[in-house]
Amino acid sequence: MTDFSSKIVIPTPAAMAQATEDGMLAKATKPWFEMFLLSLTGGAYIALGFLFFVTSQQGLGAPFPVGPAKVLGGVVFSVGLMLVVISGSDLFTGTTMTVMPLLSKRLGVGRFLGHWGVAIVGNFIGSVLVALLVLWAGTPSSNKSAWGLVVLNTTLAKVSLTWGHAFFLAVLANFAVCLAVWMANSGRSTADKILAIVGPIALFVASGFEHSVANMFMLPMGWLIKNFAPDTFWAGEAITKAGKTAADFDAITPGAIFFDNLIPVILGNIVGGAVFVGIYFWACYIRPAQRAKALEAAGAHAAR
Repeated sequence: MTDFSSKIVIPTPAAMAQATEDGMLAKATKPWFEMFLLSLTGGAYIALGFLFFVTSQQGLGAPFPVGPAKVLGGVVFSVGLMLVVISGSDLFTGTTMTVMPLLSKRLGVGRFLGHWGVAIVGNFIGSVLVALLVLWAGTPSSNKSAWGLVVLNTTLAKVSLTWGHAFFLAVLANFAVCLAVWMANSGRSTADKILAIVGPIALFVASGFEHSVANMFMLPMGWLIKNFAPDTFWAGEAITKAGKTAADFDAITPGAIFFDNLIPVILGNIVGGAVFVGIYFWACYIRPAQRAKALEAAGAHAAR
């Protein structure tokens, strides 16, 4: 006979808010070296997701519909966040929600900022290591250089954004990413968490929003291809058919990568995650619960 007493119960939104705050506090108070190691894989796993995205976009020009191509890219990219969430890795865009325990005065400012710094550095190193492995594996030359051409075109488009566009696209990206993490926290199985992640991530990627950690892979990958791809890459059919040469991608420079994209995107991601999700849900659920508890304690004290 089925035992319905063991039925899984999805937590209420208020309980999820508290669970998210507790989870963010646990991440921010890990030993520094452990935090760094988990940040390395956070960057590496998002890089793998973007690698999958690039692979899915090869040759998807006319007459293939643009919308379905973008949605396909978003769905396959979501594998990156699935790996991050299930493995417990540390992703800077998600760590923006550590503002919740900060507001509850459970986390000091120094530890709060230190966690963000470690996450950014670790994510960047992990992302670039994957980019180097991809370059050394010769993947950019695959499918007659079509793979590398997708990276170059995407990188060029990203470094060509204005600061305003990059910032607001980043706000929207991390709004979606943190909502994906939030919903994944309600999952009670691996399948639940995966299903919760796919929709918001496909939404942000298909819409062309900007994610700082994803760009920590894509932009260095584009720069590496531009500067270190062999002559056989530039002689590939996809490159020659498109009429492209290395000179067409001269705008892809370290300065453009950092100052024209990563800085405004990191700032936008902070607003999208910390303000639109972390502070918002803290104000909706955590703060009222704290006030109610304080009032109850005051009433109990007065009754003595």
